[in-house]
Amino acid sequence: MIHLGQINTLEILRETDHGVYLIDDEDNEVLLPNRYVPEAFKIWDKIDVFVYLDNEERPVASTDFPYITKGDFAVLRCNQVTEYGAFLDWGLVKELFCPFKEQAFKMKPGGWYLVHCYLDEKTDRLVASSKTNRFLDNKELTVAEFDEVDLIVSHPSDIGMNVIVNKRHLGLIYKDQVFKDISVGDRLKGIVKKIRPGNKLDIALGQIGYRNIEPNAERIMQELDDNDGYLNLTDKSDPEAIKEQLQMSKKNFKKAVGSLYKQRLIEIKPDGIYLV
Repeated sequence: MIHLGQINTLEILRETDHGVYLIDDEDNEVLLPNRYVPEAFKIWDKIDVFVYLDNEERPVASTDFPYITKGDFAVLRCNQVTEYGAFLDWGLVKELFCPFKEQAFKMKPGGWYLVHCYLDEKTDRLVASSKTNRFLDNKELTVAEFDEVDLIVSHPSDIGMNVIVNKRHLGLIYKDQVFKDISVGDRLKGIVKKIRPGNKLDIALGQIGYRNIEPNAERIMQELDDNDGYLNLTDKSDPEAIKEQLQMSKKNFKKAVGSLYKQRLIEIKPDGIYLV
């Protein structure tokens, strides 16, 4: 079937004055307007299109893909606010509507907001919501401790940064685990560090334990290469100095240095680390 709000692979069925009609494997049809029709095509060619409702609430296909699809999260710019709600730029001619009731904070033109795109069952329209937490559920987890996960930075809290985990769950990166600048909407890789009572997810950026040695070791080697083979840090350096220079904790720094030393790639002296 043809899925609203998603990328569909359809076949070209016939040509008309208004464009070409596409068909799926269940004989459902949708119009691809002339502005999106390829210069050269043949009947039964397959084509990837995004399907949504046009200004007259009719399904229509487009070869322009939006910044967000149904079920996803993205940071979008508010173009205008009317008496009905906000209209967001999602990369298509028709803007994405966000009703007032779906705004965590009142949107303003020119502002950027993290939103979730979903299909409103009452109107069959694609709409946005900045109340992203209501689309996340930790009751039944699909992740386990030490799993690698995809993250979307959600919003800050007093103790850290909330993140969306695999587009399904809510997680938290504690402040002392954030070793680089991150912003709302950033997409990152992380690890489920711990599952606390109530299925609360503690998340760490990168990888945990010995799996974290290799990328951190590469980071140190890169820093040595960039500074003529010298790094003015040791295992006695202040944790904040390590964090500022390498964007990693002192614990991970010491593990990585130990790994490089065992491989005889570096020499450790009182004034710093030297490339062998």
